[in-house]
Amino acid sequence: RALGVIPGDGGGSPEGLGPSPHTAQGTCCPTCPPPGVFLIPYVLIALVGGIPIFFLEISLGQFMKAGSINVWNICPLFKGLGYASMVIVFYCNTYYIMVLAWGFYYLVKSFTTTLPWATCGHTWNTPDCVEIFRHEDCANGSLANLTCDQLAERRSPVIEFWENKVLRLSGGLEVPGALNWEVTLCLLACWVLVYFCVWKGVKSTGKIVYFTATFPYVVLVVLLVRGVLLPGALDGIIYYLKPDWSKLRSPQVWIDAGTQIFFSYAIGLGALTALGSYNRFNNNCYKDAIILALINSGTSFFAGFVVFSILGFMATEQGVHISKVAESGPGLAFIAYPRAVTLMPVAPLWAALFFFMLLLLGLDSQFVGVEGFITGLLDLLPASYYFRFQREISVALCCALCFVIDLSMVTDGGMYVFQLFDYYSASGTTLLWQAFWECVAVAWVYGADRFMDDIACMIGYRPCPWMKWCWSFFTPLVCMGIFIFNIVYYKPLVYNKTYVYPWWGEAMGWAFALSSMLCVPLHLLGCLLRAKGTMAERWQHLTQPVWGLHHLEYRAQDADVRGLTTLTPVSESSKVVVVESVM
Repeated sequence: RALGVIPGDGGGSPEGLGPSPHTAQGTCCPTCPPPGVFLIPYVLIALVGGIPIFFLEISLGQFMKAGSINVWNICPLFKGLGYASMVIVFYCNTYYIMVLAWGFYYLVKSFTTTLPWATCGHTWNTPDCVEIFRHEDCANGSLANLTCDQLAERRSPVIEFWENKVLRLSGGLEVPGALNWEVTLCLLACWVLVYFCVWKGVKSTGKIVYFTATFPYVVLVVLLVRGVLLPGALDGIIYYLKPDWSKLRSPQVWIDAGTQIFFSYAIGLGALTALGSYNRFNNNCYKDAIILALINSGTSFFAGFVVFSILGFMATEQGVHISKVAESGPGLAFIAYPRAVTLMPVAPLWAALFFFMLLLLGLDSQFVGVEGFITGLLDLLPASYYFRFQREISVALCCALCFVIDLSMVTDGGMYVFQLFDYYSASGTTLLWQAFWECVAVAWVYGADRFMDDIACMIGYRPCPWMKWCWSFFTPLVCMGIFIFNIVYYKPLVYNKTYVYPWWGEAMGWAFALSSMLCVPLHLLGCLLRAKGTMAERWQHLTQPVWGLHHLEYRAQDADVRGLTTLTPVSESSKVVVVESVM
């Protein structure tokens, strides 16, 4: 792995700095905390949890030169963490691309004179469809044919386009219905695009990401300039920044913040260790991890101004409070924002820009996830099994398998399947579980000071002691605390506040979650039971690192690492920087 690659973050919710889609039941989250107060737990958990684990996974991959499974040769007893991350990232790769497929569908539909979700009268619209939702007009009697109560019961053409045309929503999980062929073709196009961007490895992906990771910033700036010039934008930005201090007492705020941090930083997915393994051994991963973590959260914060300036305008146009138009999860990308652009001049232009940006952001996330899965998979194959086009065939099989599973999400009942994957398979619960055991394995079993020495062996100096303290104490406590809150305050999955999943649907969801979470204890117990000798001898043997050939060249022979400062630093021109902006 001679090419230096700085891993980006692997995903996140499309709503920017706000509650994770895992906490949104359906497309609306009426109990989500105001964004202003959300910034406080977000920043605190990023400092004590997100950034330390982000750095831990990158440096671990760089030091061990292996993917998500073999990286745990540093502590073989906990290799179950690698298998768990492979399960999680496979689930993530499977369902996350649906956001791209929907975005691609909206992008195609944007190239019209009149946006199809802006008006009623289409075949998918119902008699309850109405285009005007200004409550002040209702109060003033401008709508002669409708009373205020009747208006409240009517449906927006944006919602009907989303539910009746895109999703073709059925009665429930038990009613799968037929395939939506238009969305299926969009899904196929996304997987083909992902395949040809990933099939040659990070060398080709890195070049593509130079465009896909930087162009969204151009679109964000354009949308921000347009947004702040709209009436009501200032009210939206004030709502975004003004905290409601009483909300800090709500455990859900802290759960949402922890979930959002761990998901948007791609912690526990194995993608960071996989991409970190492509770094040069003496690459300064410490500096890179800090910079990328700040870019990650900074982009989310900046995107919040874009989103809430538009939502403020939307609230002003409709004559309602901004909390009434704010959506979470898929609702923001496919209901709130499409509704907002219908109120702007030259609406198709702004719709095309937004969904093109959403597509690029999603592609970055998908690249990282697929690369992490393929790297871990290929590392399991012995060198003697190598064959020509091994990587290309492996990526093709992975994409094909995920596409087949995705067909269940483009049926009439596909949204219910998507919500199951989103709520359980890669939820905050599973990621927090992963992060907790990663800290235990590295800081307490392998040794925090020992790993700090290993990092010094790579970069020439020891990182800030704060990292060691977080790995040893703060981060595990934060992870376990939020994990317990998640379990205690668990609520069964409900779609759109109306549809309650059947018991077998809940069972499927918990099967998704437990299929990754049980990898750690089952592998640990299996290794201990199969080993020979006393329990102390088994523990000693199973926690002994398995070093690679590169360690013989680079690892210091004595404990003093100060002499390693003469290692040749990585030149800036020799690195391909994979930076993903998360919105």
